[in-house]
Parts: sequence; C-alpha cells; structure tokens
Amino acid sequence: MPRKRVTLADVARRAGLSTTAASMILNGRPDTRLSKEAHERVHAAAAELGYRPNVAARGLRTAKTLTIGFVSDTVTTTRFAGGLIKGALEAAEEARHVVLLAETGGESEREAEAIAALLDRQVDGIVFATVRARELFVPALPEGVPAVMLNATSSRFPATVLPDEEPGGRAAVRLLVDAGHSEGIALIGQSDTAERDVFRSRTIARRVAGIRGEMADKGLGFVAEESIWMWEPQHGYDAVLDLLRRRTDVRALLCMNDRLAFGAYQAAAELGLRVPDDLSVVSFDDDEVAAYLRPGLTTIGLPHEAMGRRAVELLLGREPAGEELVPMPVVERASIGPPRGR
Repeated sequence: MPRKRVTLADVARRAGLSTTAASMILNGRPDTRLSKEAHERVHAAAAELGYRPNVAARGLRTAKTLTIGFVSDTVTTTRFAGGLIKGALEAAEEARHVVLLAETGGESEREAEAIAALLDRQVDGIVFATVRARELFVPALPEGVPAVMLNATSSRFPATVLPDEEPGGRAAVRLLVDAGHSEGIALIGQSDTAERDVFRSRTIARRVAGIRGEMADKGLGFVAEESIWMWEPQHGYDAVLDLLRRRTDVRALLCMNDRLAFGAYQAAAELGLRVPDDLSVVSFDDDEVAAYLRPGLTTIGLPHEAMGRRAVELLLGREPAGEELVPMPVVERASIGPPRGR
C-alpha cells in the first residue's frame, strides 16, 4: 500500500506543538517567540517523519510557487552553452527555487507550447535564453510574470544579460600588442554580411568594434582580413591555409572564435609553422577545445555561468529592468609569443 503523505499536523503532533507553531518554525518566521528547544523538536519531527511541504498549497497562500521557467532554443542540448544553465540552476537553488527547463529548437510553435506549459504551472518568472545572442520575439506574458533575456534581447522585455564584448575585443588586441606585435596581425572570421543576418549574434558587432577601436587607438592596422561566414574548424583551416600560403608577413592571428583558431592551428602545422614560435594566436569563447589544444589557446572567455546566475538574480530580485553586461575573462595559456621572422 502507498504510504500516506505526512502532513504538517503530523509534524506538530509529534513535536507536541500546535500546527500554527510548527508552520511558523518550518517557514522560517523570525518572530515566532518560540524556544530553541521547540525549533529543534519541530525540525527533528519533520526529519523523522519525512515531511515535505505542500508546495501547491503554499503557492495558493503566498502567490509564489518557488519555480522558475527556463526557455531556450538549443542551450540545454548544446555542450558549449551549458554554463548558462549551470549558473541559473545554482542561483535558483540558493534562492530555494526549482528551475523547469523547456527546449524549443528555435521553433515558434514549440516556444508557445513551452510558455503555456510553464504558465499553467504558475512559475514565478521566466528566463529566455539563446545559444547565440540575438533578438527574440517573445509573446506577451500575464501581468505579474517577469521575464529576463539571457544572452538574448527583446523589444518587449528590456531586462537582458549579455557578455561585455567591446572590452573583450580590446583585450584580445592588447594581448598581442603587449607581446610585441605591431605588424603582421591578421583578423580571421569577421564578416559584415554575416553580422547583418538575424541569426548571427547581436553582440559580435560590439566585439568587432572593440577590436577595431583598440587597433585604431594603438595606431595599428590588419595586414589581412579573412571574412568567414561559418565559424567552424574546417573554415578556419581553409582560410588560414590559403592566407599563410599567399603571405609570409603574417605573425599573429586574431580569430573570432576558438573553433576557427582550432582550424588555424591545423593549417599552421601543415605548413611547418609552430604556435607561438612562428605564429601567435588569440581568439574568443573559451570553448573546451581551447584548453586541449597544444600549446593551449589564449582566449577571451564567454562568462556563461556568471550570466546565467545574474539572470536568475535579476528575475527574483525584481531589480530595475535594463541591459546588464557581464565582463569577459581573459584566459591566458601559451599561444602568444613575441614576433619572429618566417
């Protein structure tokens, strides 16, 4: 036979107190005026009986269900962006909330179904997240249900958490300049056409602005720029192999992401060039591949965990809405060295 659910009355009876007193203690009320011994008896009784509070009933009383919705396109199934969820889960757990995850694959119909399901469960708010920062067309939510955009933006909901890309772009340039590179720097991957596409990250333009701004401030220019639509290793390999065959004055590569840099490593090795002895490389994201490359790839990381955490803090704190930028960490490894001739 299934075991009967333990009630608050059962806990109160075991502790020898009224149900009201037991409720105040278990809910952490600071003004109970009950003795320490009474608190200990109630918590001991709850543990012995295996008592679990009725969240649905508490939600009716407080208008809070202690649940958060997390709607994403492919964040939950993409290894690279898992930090967004990890940070959100940790912040929610610290606030004693449960996160309900919904994956839409970027399909509007599935998104509508996910939102409806979360609203049926009366979540206290919803975080909308994307793998690549872009504009989301989020439908209106019922009054009193807050929303925060995570690695995304929305004209309907101004609260958004994004990586601070402009300083990140500047930091990448400074790493090369501080190592002595003032000539022979090539930019790998930036594409004006791609940046105008709705599916491309909305923050990349800021990254590029930081890169170009820092180069201009230093009085420097790129010796070459390789425009690449898809930022995958094969495309980085093809572009860099062609570049290094055409030009012998390239001393450093500034790649728009780690996967392009991975391909650049392979192209350099094929031509007998060593990183960083013959060619310095710096990139962005701090993808897992960056740490496994040899030598390790110096990169400007995407602060996914910190972003996920901040999104939940904003959601639960009901803080003033607006854009919040999270600093991108510099992850120094061993792919940058002083310039040498080839």
